[in-house]
Amino acid sequence: MNTIRRILAVAATLGALLTLAAAPAAYASVPPHGGGPVGTHTTVQVITTGGMPGWQIALIAAAAALIAAALAVLLDHAWAARRTHASTA
Repeated sequence: MNTIRRILAVAATLGALLTLAAAPAAYASVPPHGGGPVGTHTTVQVITTGGMPGWQIALIAAAAALIAAALAVLLDHAWAARRTHASTA
């Protein structure tokens, strides 16, 4: 039961770190248009090309999840092995 709690704690910590890393992008905003007279509207045509397909985004997310899970398991095993050796001495 303690192992499950440790794994969940590591996963929650990693999730919090990822959230904090993404926070600046989440709060980014476009500054209001300024400098022109009030009431003047301009039309801007936006042309976008390229971008990242959805399957690549899903692949990156899945790989990050697998790496995080593997890291959590390795850290848990290392911590358990260290505690086991310390208690037998």
